[in-house]
Amino acid sequence: MGTFESRPRFLLSAFVMNTSSHILGGMWRHPDAQQHKFHELGLWVDLAKKLEEAKFDNLFFADVVGLYGDHEGGWASLVRKGMQVPSHDPLVLLSALAASTSQIGLAMTSSVIQAHPFQFARQLSTLDHLSQGRVAWNIVTSVLENSHRNFGGKNLVAHDDRYAWAEEYVEAAYKLWEGSWEDDALKADKLSGVYADPARVNKINHRGEIYSIDGPHQALPSTQRTPFLFQAGSSPRGSQFAATHAEATFLFAPHAQYVAKKNAQLTANLEAAGRSREDIKVFAGLSFVVGSTEAEAKALEAEYDQYLDPHAIIAHIGGGIGVDLGGLDLDTPLGDVKTEGAQGVLEAAIASTPGGNPTLRDLAHYRAKAQQIVGTPEQIVDELEKWQDAGIDGLNIMNHVLPGSYDNFIQGVLPELRKRGLAQSEYAPGSLRQKVFGRGDRLPQNHPAAQYRGAFGEFSAANTEVSLQIQH
Repeated sequence: MGTFESRPRFLLSAFVMNTSSHILGGMWRHPDAQQHKFHELGLWVDLAKKLEEAKFDNLFFADVVGLYGDHEGGWASLVRKGMQVPSHDPLVLLSALAASTSQIGLAMTSSVIQAHPFQFARQLSTLDHLSQGRVAWNIVTSVLENSHRNFGGKNLVAHDDRYAWAEEYVEAAYKLWEGSWEDDALKADKLSGVYADPARVNKINHRGEIYSIDGPHQALPSTQRTPFLFQAGSSPRGSQFAATHAEATFLFAPHAQYVAKKNAQLTANLEAAGRSREDIKVFAGLSFVVGSTEAEAKALEAEYDQYLDPHAIIAHIGGGIGVDLGGLDLDTPLGDVKTEGAQGVLEAAIASTPGGNPTLRDLAHYRAKAQQIVGTPEQIVDELEKWQDAGIDGLNIMNHVLPGSYDNFIQGVLPELRKRGLAQSEYAPGSLRQKVFGRGDRLPQNHPAAQYRGAFGEFSAANTEVSLQIQH
């Protein structure tokens, strides 16, 4: 264990979803669980305020826009188990939470398939304004075939092609956020009658393989301009994308050794992208079962285990990798699966089991247990220091029950983290980006978005005015 002073603090994020059953399938049935009320605003407002009072850095919403494929031959079991269906739009919910909080970061997942980048850029700029610079975007490409079909696709786009799509998507969004309005474009001068300077407002005239966008951006540039950027891909291509674009990435990691391996891969990719390890924060998805004694923690774990549904967990994983794993015995080996789905999930599952050929039961155990730390606050923080040594900067804290899992963490683990100097007691001022990095509200110059600042002056409104004068 290192000295308390020698370690940086953990970034703390609550990993939730606007649905009744997120990662730990079946837990909505627990008597204390309130996630079945996910459609009620009060649940989320109360949780956001509680997390802000505890000085969490971020409230992070996962999302999907389709079914998790077939399970047991169809999708009836997904509906029966509430397996992320129904799920509600996090962007709409974050608008309400922006008005209910003042400091905590508000992160939402949005896939490149579900919204045109012109519309999405406008929505995120608006939300960043309303929250005074606290918005984050988790960039995803959608691993679910049903999601692609819901937005006009014929089938699931191949894995690497999805990332090529994402590259153009973020390029177009960066142009709108960073290049369309210059910093001093807005005048709002009532005496002169000039609202904005035509020489400082530009179209972007993006022409790509997928999108054609003239611009200009229909929103004023917000505090952060480009929202804080998350990305969760852990495949080799996903890690490369994160190294190029993300300010934070998170892993579903079965153990600290796996984190060290992925961290080394990420560091190499960052160097190739002209960035450094200091430019990105790595989060681990972990859940916690806390007790004042080890026996009390084990008893609570046993209680939670009664409500875990391994078949729901397997349906979740199977949908993500594009394979119907339903109807099989839990001791069936997964074998050598090739998939266009979430390849990083499969890789992590295989890495978590001795011999490299996990059974379905192993898969369920991996998702429910390999990322779960059980014990007293002291034991849990001792273990977290090992994860930090492997390269983790933050915790994306999964829940068994809402809001109880976060109550347990705040009351049990958080005081021990603070005792060791591993958690903040007050918020730093400024935007989410400033709070996390302390380097200002905007993306740094070595980020690819920065190249679009001042890049579109030739397409300014003033230039069209000059053209008209010449014609006359």
